[in-house]
Amino acid sequence: MSSHSKFGPFDTTGVSRRWFFRDCGIGVGKVALAGLMARSAAGRALAAGAASANPMGPRAPHFHPRARAVIHLFMAGAPSQLDLFDNKPELTKLEGKPLPPSVIKGQRYAFIRPDAAVLGPRFKFNRYGQAGTELSEVLPHLGSVADEICVIRSCKTDQFNHAPAQIFFNTGFGQPGRPSMGSWVTYGLGCETQDLPAFVVMSTGAGISGGAANWSSGFLPTYYSGVRFRNSGDPILNVSSPRGVDDRLQRDTLDLVGDLNRRELSEVGDPEIATRIQSYEMAYRLQSSAPELMNLKKESQATLEMYGCDPDKPSFARACLLARRMVERGVRFINIYHEGWDAHSDVAGNLRGNCGATDKASAALIRDLKQRGLLDSTLVVWGGEFGRTPMVESNAALGRSLGRDHHPQAYTMWLAGGGIKPGLNYGATDELGFHVADKPVHVHDLQTTILNCLGLDHERLTFTYQGRQFRLTDIHGQVVKDILA
Repeated sequence: MSSHSKFGPFDTTGVSRRWFFRDCGIGVGKVALAGLMARSAAGRALAAGAASANPMGPRAPHFHPRARAVIHLFMAGAPSQLDLFDNKPELTKLEGKPLPPSVIKGQRYAFIRPDAAVLGPRFKFNRYGQAGTELSEVLPHLGSVADEICVIRSCKTDQFNHAPAQIFFNTGFGQPGRPSMGSWVTYGLGCETQDLPAFVVMSTGAGISGGAANWSSGFLPTYYSGVRFRNSGDPILNVSSPRGVDDRLQRDTLDLVGDLNRRELSEVGDPEIATRIQSYEMAYRLQSSAPELMNLKKESQATLEMYGCDPDKPSFARACLLARRMVERGVRFINIYHEGWDAHSDVAGNLRGNCGATDKASAALIRDLKQRGLLDSTLVVWGGEFGRTPMVESNAALGRSLGRDHHPQAYTMWLAGGGIKPGLNYGATDELGFHVADKPVHVHDLQTTILNCLGLDHERLTFTYQGRQFRLTDIHGQVVKDILA
């Protein structure tokens, strides 16, 4: 057979895939060689940059930032917005009855049928502050700082199970492997301190469904990963020197290992060797900076009481106070995971316990940052991976009753400081709290807005991996301009 081009007939009868790869001038060997050379060149350039300059050193944002640090209070397990933030009296009227078919059509859930009976709010709601922000009676401390926070009642996500939804919120993707938000931020801005990690992770409560994928650096160099701080003992494993190793011996050992690693880095060009060099040096500095950071006994009694913190006992309050101290010392991004909000049964009891553990400290963090002049430059984010259903979960076989299932269609988060309008109530759901009815805010929009507060354009903060440019928000996300101060 033949084909035509502007150069005339072209006989294709002898063309085969083998001929194409061998003789067309772009053979497989050349394609592979080009790919290998590009990858090697990129690796060597990155490694050379890491060797010649501190990869965690501060870098200029894309535009003037509103905030320089983020404290992300992640309520893992998903708090019930209907019992804490989004009061729906209509649910009380419908309690015990199924929702209209037009509302639940096409929906699916993890543990209940869409036609499960309605469950009304478990608590009374009160109005707080000049804005008249409506909050549950189990959040009295948050109510005392209501005029400092922006409550977004129109959040939504794409995921309806815990691990994918947690990973989605933190990385912009529902499966492990992508860089976390904290990693993107430190990649874009670096850190203002050399004595502590740029990105710190703490947890209180039970296990985290999404695990370390929530704070992984993914395909970014691993020195951008979150550093997990423990709740007791040394904040980081093996940060203390073993017996018989004094400071001089340790410094000499690190210098020798560093010289060997730098030699290998110059020959091989593997960026992970640069990570190893950075990690050794950070571990050395942490031996003096970490104990000073963790010594909460230097805080005043009034401050400890404001947080409800016992300096010797692990707690959410202790983590919040540590987060404030980290911000003072230049840490860029702090994640605090408080697990245990997954109320498939006894949602009221679950919320009483978790609010009792977190409400006072969350409000104290806002108040403490403000009185120290840090709130304007620190963005505080509070919320979980999704919401809870207006319908009840009751399963005798599983021993569950008066609980709520996962609900990705609509939920609530709040933000404070860092360029966010204080005392703002934004967005709304329908009268059943089922769907977003006004001003929807997708997870990607929240990620975009958080980056924007830090002076980062989510479309420009990219990293080339496997032949394409990646970003936190993939191809999505709009800045929620109405909530910016």
